[in-house]
Amino acid sequence: MRKILVLTLAIMFALPVVSQPYAQIKTFKEPPFEFYKVSQGDTFWYIAQRYGLDYRRLMELNPNVVPTNMHVGEIIRLKPTATSPSSFEEQVVQLVNQERAKAGLKPLTHRADIKNVAYKKAQDMINSNYFSHTSPNYGSPFQMLKTFGVSYRTAGENIAKGQKTPQEVMNAWMNSPGHRANILKPEYDSIGVGFYHSAWVQMFVGS
Repeated sequence: MRKILVLTLAIMFALPVVSQPYAQIKTFKEPPFEFYKVSQGDTFWYIAQRYGLDYRRLMELNPNVVPTNMHVGEIIRLKPTATSPSSFEEQVVQLVNQERAKAGLKPLTHRADIKNVAYKKAQDMINSNYFSHTSPNYGSPFQMLKTFGVSYRTAGENIAKGQKTPQEVMNAWMNSPGHRANILKPEYDSIGVGFYHSAWVQMFVGS
């Protein structure tokens, strides 16, 4: 299920899949893919059993995931070869700049101050359990940028939730006219990307 909000800022949302009783779940001798999206009731032990892994090894692959507080929609690694989710933000920036290059536009600079705001927004969406451009704690993205000392002439935001990889979330954004317009807006020169558990945030700034 997807929801699209079309204002000056656009969003994409996908509901997480709720796991079925364990007896009905297919098991694998080894993981058929690199990443897994946590469903309701999942534990490291259960995920390890399903994909033929040792649960202790699975925990080692995901040191930033708290076993007693796994979030529905959270992305975890199943294979050592899988890129750490902590590097997802840089990958999103690379994909954004690839799309801008195709359109003959200048690349965006991944600024640390904007990245900090984007990460806090992603974290806030998970911790405060909402999916909206307007935060109950920080207000609009424009207010939030100003609160954290980021000045701008023009700004925008894309958010998403539940996609497993940077390529997946970028595909969703590029297939949505509102998101695509933000990514390819010539007036922007900087970007900040935040990823927290299952939430993705892009903040764009033109200075």
